[in-house]
This record gives sequence, C-alpha cells and structure tokens, in this order.
Amino acid sequence: MIKLKIKSGDSVRVIAGDHKGEEGKVLRVLKEKNKAVVEGVNMVSKHVKPSAANPQGGIVKKEAPIHISNIALIDPKTNKTTRVAFKVEGGKKVRVSKKSNQVL
Repeated sequence: MIKLKIKSGDSVRVIAGDHKGEEGKVLRVLKEKNKAVVEGVNMVSKHVKPSAANPQGGIVKKEAPIHISNIALIDPKTNKTTRVAFKVEGGKKVRVSKKSNQVL
C-alpha cells in the first residue's frame, strides 16, 4: 500500500475520466482501495429498500469512490492543481505544495 498524499477535507479537482474538471471536497479516503469519495463528483443512483430511517425507499443519489490517481490537490494560493511533497518543519512532518511551496 502506498502513502496517500490526499486527506479528507482537501479541495481536489478531477484530472481524468468522465468527471474531468469537476471540483469538490474529499469526504472520505479509502486507503486500502486507493480511492476517495469527493463531494458532488461521480454521483450514482442507488436503489434503497424501505426501512425505518427511509420509509418511502426509492432511488437515492450518492457519491461513489474515485481513484486517487484521477484527482489532484488544489493549491489554496494559486487555485491550480499541484503535486504534494513532504517536509519536516519544527520536528513535524508537513505536506507542502510543489507550486507555491506553501504548507497545506
């Protein structure tokens, strides 16, 4: 398993696939599958049986996971996609943007 450079809460842009160009916030990272769930991206229709929580049942739209290689982190300073490096600052390992050299 590789070290993932994207965490939940990050702003990302889809760089490949059907949803290319769409942006959103990472809701969840599935580390074992190298996938992430991005808010408002890769929406799928899921059929839901009636239950106590959802007595009507029906079809629900929800986000499906997208592969980590198809998303890129957005640099908060330049608002463009960037790669991520790791640096040790003050005894702590931090993520740094390759474009603006700013701590993420």
